[in-house]
Amino acid sequence: MWRAGLPGGLRAVFEGSPLSSGGSPRLLEGKVALVTAGTDGIGLGVAEALGVAGAQVFLSSRRAHNVQRAVETLRGRGLQVSGVTCHVGRAEDREKMVQAALDTFGAIDILVSNAAVNPHFGPILEADESTWDKVFRVNVTAAAMLVRLVVPHMEKRGGGAIVLMSSIAGYQPMRGLGPYGVSKAALLGLVGALSPELRRSRVRVNGVAPGLLWEDEAVREQALKELGADRLGAPAEVAQAVLFLVSPLASFVAGQTLVVAGGAWSRL
Repeated sequence: MWRAGLPGGLRAVFEGSPLSSGGSPRLLEGKVALVTAGTDGIGLGVAEALGVAGAQVFLSSRRAHNVQRAVETLRGRGLQVSGVTCHVGRAEDREKMVQAALDTFGAIDILVSNAAVNPHFGPILEADESTWDKVFRVNVTAAAMLVRLVVPHMEKRGGGAIVLMSSIAGYQPMRGLGPYGVSKAALLGLVGALSPELRRSRVRVNGVAPGLLWEDEAVREQALKELGADRLGAPAEVAQAVLFLVSPLASFVAGQTLVVAGGAWSRL
């Protein structure tokens, strides 16, 4: 689970927090949350955090066995979770996923668009056109199209909350991650563009930009030096930021991207 890898100090903080499973205020009671790429890492952490806070969670992944494993694990914790396979880069998959969430839980109040790809590592000019097309189709266009699909259902419920998952790489270019970083910078702009249009529908749009996490251990030393952070983060720390943004605690927060990166430089 998303707290399992925390060192003792941090684990104690999260397990003793009012947002832990032991004493969670049911901030999201009666809400339905759709989380893409919700079967591992940040996505799984987000799915669990929202479920613990009372939401019914519908998650997705490209692989059926990952969906099954995540759903069974979270249900084992007593959470209301279901899911479906979905390649968010395909319009028909996105439509089927949204409909499946509606068929399962009857509504969508929250969207966390977390799915992303990075098929290229190396100099940016070595990335061919197909790489750029894939990165933007999955990381940016799919996020915008998912928002387009879910907003009418949020309007029926009197409003909703959307979080688009960006990255510290959207603020500070990282060596070898050119197209990915550019796509994550585009999500910063998408949050800013969507927010004023959707506020009239009482739909809040925000973003989260995680820094390097423990799953990025292979690039730790050089990347931390370049970013100016002291340590790698944990999916749990990102999940709590998402929970805040989709909850009533952030009712006056819209059009912002919250950087969760241990103090890494994050200004355009």
